[in-house]
Amino acid sequence: MPKKPGTNPKGEFAFFNVFYEDGSQRSNRRVPSELIGGLDGDEPVRAFLRDQDREIAEKGGRPPLEIKSIERVGAKKK
Repeated sequence: MPKKPGTNPKGEFAFFNVFYEDGSQRSNRRVPSELIGGLDGDEPVRAFLRDQDREIAEKGGRPPLEIKSIERVGAKKK
């Protein structure tokens, strides 16, 4: 059954591109929006993504990659 228009919550998540030390990139990583915009800057987002990467690496049986930088999707370049 199709959803009614307007029932999809907007602004619940923000999307980030993640760049790793080995030169690889993962695009559109979903992060809960309540982690964004605090006094700590991007550190809560980075910690959330690091924890996600650790869980994924454990399931895959390989070491997690180190995050070099993160960038919010759609944000203007400085």
